[in-house]
Amino acid sequence: MRTADLTTALILIAGGALVIWDSLRLGIGWGTDGPQSGFFPFWLAVLLVVACAVIGVQARRRARARPFVTREQLMPVLTTLVPTAGFVVLTQFLGLYVATTLFMAFYMRWIGRYSWVPVVLVSVLFPLVIFVTFEKWFLVPMPKGPLEAWLGY
Repeated sequence: MRTADLTTALILIAGGALVIWDSLRLGIGWGTDGPQSGFFPFWLAVLLVVACAVIGVQARRRARARPFVTREQLMPVLTTLVPTAGFVVLTQFLGLYVATTLFMAFYMRWIGRYSWVPVVLVSVLFPLVIFVTFEKWFLVPMPKGPLEAWLGY
């Protein structure tokens, strides 16, 4: 656990330092019309760096090292991570709506152990609602695949 805490703290401190550096370039002062572009990112990054430094100091003081995660704790994480990673990959090839349908159907059936009726209803209706909401109402194009191209979208 100590190594994971130290590594995470150092990575986040590096990210915070990058944001601080770029915020200084943008300007962190107060102009006549309000805060400059870098004002809020600068102070948020300062808070992040301070918090991570405290976590790093606390992790450094810990004498006993425990495992970051046990096998029993890792299995539920992988149960969610593997299908979600598959969803991300499928989105590139099949589009958001088809990938969402497949992901929800797989996840509801495999993890939730739902019967087929709610699986089919939810996994088909939810992407349709998302399609209408984003594509028709908000006019925001989402990633599309071959099915949407075949349907003329």
